[in-house]
Amino acid sequence: MFRQATLVTLALLPFSSLAQVSNDFESGWDQTTWPIYAPDCNQGGKVSLDSSTAHSGKNSIRVDGAGGYCGHIFFGTTQVPSGDLYVRVYLKASKALTDSHVTFITMPDPAQGSNKHLRIGGQSKILMYNRESDDATLPDLSPQGIAASTALPTGSWECFEYHIGTDGSVETWLNGNAIAGLTVKPGVTNPNGGQWQRSSIKPKPSAVYFGWESYGGDTNTFWYDDIVVSSARVGCSGSGGGGTGTSTPAGPSSSTTLVTSTTTSTAAPATSTTGSSCTASQWSQCGGNNWSGCTTCAAPYTCKYVNDWYSQCV
Repeated sequence: MFRQATLVTLALLPFSSLAQVSNDFESGWDQTTWPIYAPDCNQGGKVSLDSSTAHSGKNSIRVDGAGGYCGHIFFGTTQVPSGDLYVRVYLKASKALTDSHVTFITMPDPAQGSNKHLRIGGQSKILMYNRESDDATLPDLSPQGIAASTALPTGSWECFEYHIGTDGSVETWLNGNAIAGLTVKPGVTNPNGGQWQRSSIKPKPSAVYFGWESYGGDTNTFWYDDIVVSSARVGCSGSGGGGTGTSTPAGPSSSTTLVTSTTTSTAAPATSTTGSSCTASQWSQCGGNNWSGCTTCAAPYTCKYVNDWYSQCV
């Protein structure tokens, strides 16, 4: 009777008053609390429970991402704190990041507008953030910016952490080490964050999804395990993912097991108009399929074609 009353009380509490939502998937994958996310379309992407590899225990979530925008697929949670957001996930990539733009964590971000996302992924072979509304990157994709980030190792479990603050802060850690190029904080200068800091937008993610999205045709397989979404940093020690997807202050709850889920759709992503009344700075994107930002480069730079999905001011 006491346990039942406690659960009812917890259900009435805002997430910001709870400790964390976490999952190590040892009780399976409950798709009702960790649902599939594939906006607009999905052609070939797949999410499944994998018992052949894990960071801890025996289970992890495997995401097979297909090439192109419609090859995207994610899974995740809408249970995010109302204040500062901290995420810790152990992940393993089968292929190295390439020069093409890809995303392995996406977050719907109402602060940017309707259907816009804050993305974490890679480009130019390094880890980076991307703000969908203006396509700004963190770090700048200059030689100096690229050097300020780091590559994502392949074939091994890596502890990836990040913090999105209500004051606009962005902090990122790989295996406990802060990544200078992926850090923006009030009062802290990031010489390679010019694109990011040109906007006054303060991200406010409404969900966190893990998976794959490619804008240049790249495919990859990622595994995710021991996920924690919290209002405070939990670090990399231990699994810390003993929950099963329910917001609780102290312990896990039960979950059901769903082994595999795939979505299929033939709808193409919406086409946006291009921006012709603004100019993009050096190293900024200036073109590509579905690009809606600036298409003219500031003098003396010109817009150079890289691939169908990306052109850059150089």
